[in-house]
Amino acid sequence: MHDGVVRRVAIVAGLILGAFFIVRAVVELVMIDYSDPSSYANDWGGPSLAGVLLVHCGLGVIAAMVFVYACRRTRADRGDDA
Repeated sequence: MHDGVVRRVAIVAGLILGAFFIVRAVVELVMIDYSDPSSYANDWGGPSLAGVLLVHCGLGVIAAMVFVYACRRTRADRGDDA
């Protein structure tokens, strides 16, 4: 029973962290001023736009892919049709 509790806590923590990364990526995409390089030049990954987007959105993209994989795997394990 102890292993089940630890597993559930890990899953909830992963969901919260993954959701944070996804929301952070979306906010970065909306809030960045693409026409003004000086607005993101000093951000992590700067001074290039590609570097800034990679650093700020990369984990969100990875988290989204993990969520999709986990949902598909869960549905396949239950025998649901995709």
